[in-house]
Amino acid sequence: MIACHDLRWGAPGQPLTPALDFELSKGSLTAIIGANGSGKSSLLKVIAGLQKPLAGKVRLSVPIKGGVSFLPQQQHLDRQFPISLQALVAAGFWGNKQSPDIRSQRLKTVLENWRLNGLEDRPLMALSGGELQRALLARLSLTDAPVLLLDEPHAALDELGQALLWKHIHDWHLEGRTLVIVCHDLAAVREHIPYTLQIKSSGCAFGPSTELIRQQPQAQVA
Repeated sequence: MIACHDLRWGAPGQPLTPALDFELSKGSLTAIIGANGSGKSSLLKVIAGLQKPLAGKVRLSVPIKGGVSFLPQQQHLDRQFPISLQALVAAGFWGNKQSPDIRSQRLKTVLENWRLNGLEDRPLMALSGGELQRALLARLSLTDAPVLLLDEPHAALDELGQALLWKHIHDWHLEGRTLVIVCHDLAAVREHIPYTLQIKSSGCAFGPSTELIRQQPQAQVA
């Protein structure tokens, strides 16, 4: 489903790691971990096709319908853009050919599932960080993409939001989707994500999360 061969990424002439080779099978659930600045988010963008690699190749074997959906960090969004929460979430229907009635019911259900009902008409600037994050995740729920790339989806979420997040991640995984998740919370990775790619400047390691993260931390890594 996702294959990287001799992949290097980073600033021009400054690859962040030695060449990376790894493959993720269809329906897999994988975390990307590493220190700040190690290149986790950049790697996700390279896989998504949003950033060019310095060398090597990324190959995604996905059907034309749905393709890949990418959840960015919310710091990259313009909170001043004049759009309501409901319009933001409904953007997940892009390319969907379902009838208006079906789309309306799906939108209502997704807003309820992410505890966003009652906030539909609020502009982005009036949302808290957690509300905006749940809206971005709700938008993802409306896509039909078989590959989901999530960059720090737990950011800004409170305890309820994180419980909703991991429930949906497990549901998407059970649907057979392929998920790659950048996550700083190593305890959550150990609990919820079976495989992990660890990024270091000296080289990357891939394997079962319980083996790569041998001692469960008491706090998130910096």
